[in-house]
Amino acid sequence: MRREVLTIAGPSGQLEARLELPDLPGNPAFFGVACHPHSLKGGTMDNKVTHTLARAMVESGAPAFRFNFRGVGTSAGAFDQGRGGAEDLESIVTEGRRRFPGAALWLGGFSFGAFVALRAGGRLAPERLIAIAPPVVGYELGE
Repeated sequence: MRREVLTIAGPSGQLEARLELPDLPGNPAFFGVACHPHSLKGGTMDNKVTHTLARAMVESGAPAFRFNFRGVGTSAGAFDQGRGGAEDLESIVTEGRRRFPGAALWLGGFSFGAFVALRAGGRLAPERLIAIAPPVVGYELGE
């Protein structure tokens, strides 16, 4: 497996990201994005559940992105109750589609990250959507 440390342009500035790539020949049929839990509760792209989700994607043959939402780690911006998180996710997916043209999207997240993935899923049209422990109180999926 290869790893890349990335900085990707987002709507409120640069987003800190990691890309892990399986050691497989040719272009991938799919790529994944794993979203982390709530940043105000200590969530980052290095959360062990988020990391495990991305690793499972890689072991299934998908290059997988993990990234920090705005205001987390070295990602620019500030937390805004998840509205901007969906925009940040869209920026990561756009980069994945640029790098892996024609590849289907696998989208997933843990807790707050699952909420963001579900919220953006309609626009991003993932082939697979993995929501691990999505919050069921206090968040509205509609925009």
